[in-house]
Amino acid sequence: MKVAVIGVGLIGGSLALKLREKNFANEFIGIDKSENHLQEALELGIIDKAENLENGVKNADLIIVAIPVDATVKILPQVLDLISENQTVMDVGSTKSGIVAAIKNHSKRHRYVAFHPMWGTENSGPKSAQKESFSGRAAVICDKEDSAEDAFSLVEKVANTLEMNTIFMASEAHDIHTAYISHISHITSYALANTVLEKEREEDTIFQLASSGFSSTVRLAKSHPEMWVPIFKQNKENVLDVLNEHITQLRKFKAALEKENYELLEDLIRNANKIRGILK
Repeated sequence: MKVAVIGVGLIGGSLALKLREKNFANEFIGIDKSENHLQEALELGIIDKAENLENGVKNADLIIVAIPVDATVKILPQVLDLISENQTVMDVGSTKSGIVAAIKNHSKRHRYVAFHPMWGTENSGPKSAQKESFSGRAAVICDKEDSAEDAFSLVEKVANTLEMNTIFMASEAHDIHTAYISHISHITSYALANTVLEKEREEDTIFQLASSGFSSTVRLAKSHPEMWVPIFKQNKENVLDVLNEHITQLRKFKAALEKENYELLEDLIRNANKIRGILK
C-alpha cells in the first residue's frame, strides 16, 4: 500500500504518522506547495519521499487531500482526473457540501470518499503533527452511498486504524452540525481576542493576568486565517444562522446586567449548566 498525502501539515502529517505507526502502508508520499514543509516532513519521518502532484497521485493507492477547503475544491477534480479505477481519494476538510458539489458530476466521483476527522489545534505545519491526536475522536464519513464500496471500505479502515469512532451523515447535515460545535467556537474566540486587545492596550497586563479559563477560551484565536476564512466562506449560511442565535444569547446576558435582573442572569447560567450532562 502506498499513500500520498497532499498537504503535509498538522492534519496530513498527523494522519501519516499514525498510519505509519500502525503499518497501514509501506510508503508515504508527500505533496505540498511548500518546499520547507516537504523538507520538514522528510526530516520528521512523516513521509518517505516528496513528489509533484501528478507523479505522487499516480503512484499511490490512497490519496489523502489535507489542505484548506478552498484549495481542496480546486485540486480535487484534478486529482480525480489523474487516478485509475483501483485508486481511492479522500479529503479531511471541515466543510463538505462545497467540496462534494465540486466533483458531483465527475466521472470518477465514486472513487472519492468525503471524510472529516474531528480533531485539530491552533498550530500548523509538519512540526505540529501528533500521531496520537485522533484516538477516540469522531470520524465523519459523508454521503457514503455515492462512493464505491471498496473505496468506502478502505477509508473506513483508515478511520479504524486511527482508532476513531466512525459516524455517517449527509454532507449538508455535517456542515450544519460543525457550524454549531466547531465553527462558531472559532468566531467566538476571535471576537473575544479582538475585544480584549481593543480594550486592554497593555499586552503585558493581559499576559500577567491571564487565567487558564481565559487562555483556553481564546486558544482558538491563534488559528490561522488561511484555513478558517475558507471554512467560514464555504459554510456561510450555517455559520450565520448559528452566529445570529449566539448574538441573541449575548444580548440576554447584556440585558440582564443592564436591568440588574440577577434572577434572569442566574437562570441563564443554570440553563447553560445543562451542557454538563452532554459534555462529561
